[in-house]
Amino acid sequence: MDHVEYAYTGGMDDDEIERRFRSVDTGVLSLAKGDEAYAVPLAHHYDGEHLYFRLGKTDDSTKWAWIDATERANYVVYGTEPAVDADEIESWSVQITGTLRELSPEERERFDTAEINRDFAPIRLFDEAVADVDIAILELAIDSITGRRTDDSTV
Repeated sequence: MDHVEYAYTGGMDDDEIERRFRSVDTGVLSLAKGDEAYAVPLAHHYDGEHLYFRLGKTDDSTKWAWIDATERANYVVYGTEPAVDADEIESWSVQITGTLRELSPEERERFDTAEINRDFAPIRLFDEAVADVDIAILELAIDSITGRRTDDSTV
């Protein structure tokens, strides 16, 4: 393995985590049920304190069965960009872990239709009729948030 290329990574401070996290509006939500895992690409809204997801909800949703079974969820956002040296790629990721809960109807009132359309990417439907899909908003109560990025200062 002497000729395998490596890239060192380092942690990010809170300001860089915040900046990187706010630079994207989609990520991957990982759910768990027993010893199985299920990951869902999602759009999110982060208001500086709370992390929200807007999802469609149907009676036979696989995604909702996993959400209901998950005690602790993980959400990851990430990105890559060309480095100053054109042969290199800089990369970063932010991992957020916490518990998921659906907002109550009273809590959901703060998200009117205009705000939902402004704060979230359009909802993706997969062979469902619009009339068959309820809109739900989940909050991931953040227990931990960490970030890593490539770090060329480490040798």
